[in-house]
Amino acid sequence: MQIGDLLDRNAIALRVSAANKRQALAVISEIAARNFGLEAGDVLDALTSREQAGSTGVGHGVAAPHAQIDGLTRLRGVFVRLDQPVAFDAVDDQPVDLIFALFAPKDAPGVEHLRARARVSRVLRQADLRRQLRQARSADALHALLVQDPVTRSSAA
Repeated sequence: MQIGDLLDRNAIALRVSAANKRQALAVISEIAARNFGLEAGDVLDALTSREQAGSTGVGHGVAAPHAQIDGLTRLRGVFVRLDQPVAFDAVDDQPVDLIFALFAPKDAPGVEHLRARARVSRVLRQADLRRQLRQARSADALHALLVQDPVTRSSAA
């Protein structure tokens, strides 16, 4: 499972304004709805339900929300870079500005969903990549950074 298999260029947004976690999740829901043919309200409900079970803020300004959604035929991703970090109840109590949301079909095998989440987590643990994502000037640049071969990057956190 590669990031490029999950993430279309059209599902990337930078310079996103959100005052709080719920607004950030609402923006992600709108992007998912527009790109994957879903209802934004259903996506937001699934994301907020998952967040109630425990925050997906993984630290270092990164969150990886995820949900299973009716209407999807394969795993999909949305990446958002916020203008200003928002509180996300992250494990390190730091606000979040980089969000990679994963969406799986309701009937997707659990192992496939887990592998995709692990892959996203591994990629976003890289301090140099996070810095580059924060400095990128376009969605194309963000996409290129996210889909490049992780072996070529440093794995320092």
